[in-house]
Amino acid sequence: MKTSSFASLRTIDAALGRYAIRLLALGLGLEMLALTTVCAQDRTAPGPGDFASQTGVGQPAKMGSASYNPQSQTYTVAGAGKNMWFDQDEFHFVWRKIKGDFILQTRGQLVGKGVNLHRKLGLMARSTLKTGAAHINAAVHGDGLTSLQFRRTPGAKTEEIKSTLTAADVIQLERRGNRFTMAVARFGQPLVTSQLEELDLGSEVYLGLFVCSHDTNVIEQATFQDVRLTIPAWEKLVPYRDHLGSRLEVLEVDSGKREALFLTPDGIEAPNWTPDNTALIYNSKGRLYRFPLADRKPVPLETGLATKCNNDHVLSFDGQTLGISHGAAEAGGKSVIYTLPITGGQPTRVTAKAPSYLHGWSPDGKFLVYTGERDGDYDIYRIPVAGGEEVRLTTAKGLDDGPEYSPDGRFIYFNSVRTGKMQLWRMKADGTQQEQLTDDAYNNWFPHVSPDGKRIVFISFSKDVAPDQHPYYKPVYLRMMPVNGGPPTVIAYLYGGQGTINVPSWSPDSRHLAFVSHTGKAE
Repeated sequence: MKTSSFASLRTIDAALGRYAIRLLALGLGLEMLALTTVCAQDRTAPGPGDFASQTGVGQPAKMGSASYNPQSQTYTVAGAGKNMWFDQDEFHFVWRKIKGDFILQTRGQLVGKGVNLHRKLGLMARSTLKTGAAHINAAVHGDGLTSLQFRRTPGAKTEEIKSTLTAADVIQLERRGNRFTMAVARFGQPLVTSQLEELDLGSEVYLGLFVCSHDTNVIEQATFQDVRLTIPAWEKLVPYRDHLGSRLEVLEVDSGKREALFLTPDGIEAPNWTPDNTALIYNSKGRLYRFPLADRKPVPLETGLATKCNNDHVLSFDGQTLGISHGAAEAGGKSVIYTLPITGGQPTRVTAKAPSYLHGWSPDGKFLVYTGERDGDYDIYRIPVAGGEEVRLTTAKGLDDGPEYSPDGRFIYFNSVRTGKMQLWRMKADGTQQEQLTDDAYNNWFPHVSPDGKRIVFISFSKDVAPDQHPYYKPVYLRMMPVNGGPPTVIAYLYGGQGTINVPSWSPDSRHLAFVSHTGKAE
């Protein structure tokens, strides 16, 4: 404070001369008090990225800072502060106001070895910016302690629910009414949750990222990547009638680094990645769109009579032809498979029977594989690209879905509910030697084999979702495993489901994956 005050005096000295200095000297005590008060209160500044402001809550002796790198989509937050405990807090906070339910998620990491083992970073929602405000935070400490910390009323003592997991780097804080849930993980592993059933912070909260050094004279830094604010579906949302907004994202599969390419209030689904690596193709409101990766401006594709396209569309391996599934009027609105040029045009009908939902194209370009409902049962079928007689490849009772060829054409990967839960399977291209690849607590859908033939990415729903359902707007994992089976690892934690990765969406170099996540509009 002294440096700031005397710098101000020097500026005034230059401007007003000796007479002004004599006047200021007469009231030096009052002037110094005024300058100190301004500095102490001026703890709020514009926030970086999607956050409105940043504040030194509790007036830390050393002011923190925050920045956002739009290329890496990463926030760097620096903060001091003696503690966040008992009835007072002192830390640096990057925030925005928000009403109602939310899910805030990030991958966070403290920078360097640090000074105090109790330094911490995390996510917070608080009723006000006052030091003793009611609040809740999901915190990861320098010594690895991961906990849900909260103050029920202004000035009350801080309470804590310690997670069974330590040293988390995936952090999520969710609000549903007055219930708050912390979900944490070490990247690659499933989330571990801790919950507080009742905490009233009011309808509007200050929500954001924080860093506390646990030392008044030390500033610590943390990075926050893949920050996602999600406004979840409201209680009475009607699927297929009501829709949330969508994020079109790209994931680097080895690191898990995500990049949001496009945000829209419309419902978009199922991005295909073109083999020439220039664009993504997705469906929205019954139409198909080409999304050039260079300028990121979606362009409608001409599909002629097919104006009710769903999220089951596939590109041929040579990238010249697009296969689509369209609710045809002549089939009573049921899904029928068509093909058309990748540049758009009038579609050619392939399947005579409906409903048929396209999922795979053979590498030699000769066949399509799809899910068809026949006589009340869903099985996997193969048909020549030019149309003709369909061949049934699965006969097990229950739903078989999501068929896709391996790049060498030897196998078809699919998902089946035949053993109870929805699990991943594969069979030879002629339908023989059907074998199960996964057997765990999740319901696993839509196996997509990487172009190099080494790995499979798929979407996993929790056990509270019916095995034969893949609904919209659920917490889901994207997981990856070796092509011949093996322990899966989580590569993305997101709010999605139906339409997230229904179709092949690997980049041609097998390094990235395109997918869709969802969020409502923040208020």
